[in-house]
Amino acid sequence: MKRVTLVVMLVVGMLAMQQCGNDAKQTDNKMDNDSLVGKQVPEWTKNSVIYEVNVRQFSEAGTFKAFSDHLQRIRDLGVDILWFMPIQPIGLKNRKGSLGSYYSISDYTAVNPEFGTLEDFKELVGTCHAMGFKVILDWVANHTAWDNLWVEQHPDWYKQDSAGNVVSPVADWADVAGLNYENREMRKAMIDAMKFWITESDIDGFRCDVAGMVPTDFWNEVRPELDKVKPVFMLAEWEETPELHEKAFDMTYTWKFHHLICDIAKGNKKATEIDEYLHWNDSLFPKSAYRMYFTSNHDENSWNGTVFERLGEGYKAFAVLTFAIPGMPLIYGGQEAGLDKRLPFFDKGEILWKEHEMAELYEKLIAVKHENSALWNGKFGGSFTRVGQEADSNVYVFMREQIDNKILAIFNLSDEEKGFTFPGILKGDYTELLRNEPFVISGNTIRLQPWEYYLMKKKG
Repeated sequence: MKRVTLVVMLVVGMLAMQQCGNDAKQTDNKMDNDSLVGKQVPEWTKNSVIYEVNVRQFSEAGTFKAFSDHLQRIRDLGVDILWFMPIQPIGLKNRKGSLGSYYSISDYTAVNPEFGTLEDFKELVGTCHAMGFKVILDWVANHTAWDNLWVEQHPDWYKQDSAGNVVSPVADWADVAGLNYENREMRKAMIDAMKFWITESDIDGFRCDVAGMVPTDFWNEVRPELDKVKPVFMLAEWEETPELHEKAFDMTYTWKFHHLICDIAKGNKKATEIDEYLHWNDSLFPKSAYRMYFTSNHDENSWNGTVFERLGEGYKAFAVLTFAIPGMPLIYGGQEAGLDKRLPFFDKGEILWKEHEMAELYEKLIAVKHENSALWNGKFGGSFTRVGQEADSNVYVFMREQIDNKILAIFNLSDEEKGFTFPGILKGDYTELLRNEPFVISGNTIRLQPWEYYLMKKKG
């Protein structure tokens, strides 16, 4: 969903970041709540990469069957988790655009006929599993379409104004009706609907839309109920509520980081401000928490532009960065083909599938992620240590380390050539993983071209 509250959220977040200071030399977590966590993150996620599927825009046909033609190509990239945007029928009442919002759901346990049938989806999930993918489904728990049967049959399940009229959760979201989580019957129906998709189609979890707008205690109630059916992976589209990780969610969004890198790309902020973000992150989130990093997603692409519009010539460097820092990277469907247009949110668009250098880069990055435990997710991953802080404020260098697996990441996050002199602690023999070339560090200086990056594995 497009977030009208995002500006307020970002202001609050940036104030919190500023209070944290600039002393993020090493991001050892300050609040490891593992002992409080009542759920267990599935181990298969430890080095996973997630890929967002926008069925409507993925092909000319916009169907499950048409998407299935892309599975082998996505498998060849190395992707692990497929996140499908909502696949349920879209409401007609108060619809926006010609096709409406994916997030205006008229029936939680049915399939949008534009995409296919329930049997088509079940077959697709089975094929995905056979190929080694895990599948999670977008879930919209905060609101429904106005013509969802619940509105007529159970108006008390919805938020109402003083006159007893059902209302939207946010004024700008006129195409949806807000749900009332004080109603226990509605909560039970929502949990049953989520269980339906696990039992019927064998999905592996959910990405939950605007999760922070739904009471945390509901999510805490949901997770154990779902895990009774099948151990699931849960992604919350939210960042302001770290408590979501304590019992309910495995992974949350990094909206603040995303907007920070957009500012760095435009020259409005310095790369060293990433330290502030990571310090803020580690002061609030438990070590077990997965954080999802991205250069694009359906919201950013539709409302704020392509990666080329937002990140300019730095689009590759920032993609590499999302794979190198602690967290799970996201690829939005089409990025591997150099998606260079905004896909409309309420109408039909289509990804132009073509060969592009990003496909090769993503394939290399995913392989590096899989093979190097220092870069794994959450508590499975290695430490993060900043080095060379005395360098230029747009040169960003750090080491990820897990026992004898050491990955050195070097970035010039600017449009100017920069120099970087390696400190003595980095001395040794390395292999540059994206170029597959040897690299020796002995106190020498490297010239970094605009937006240049390196991922080096230390030998020995």
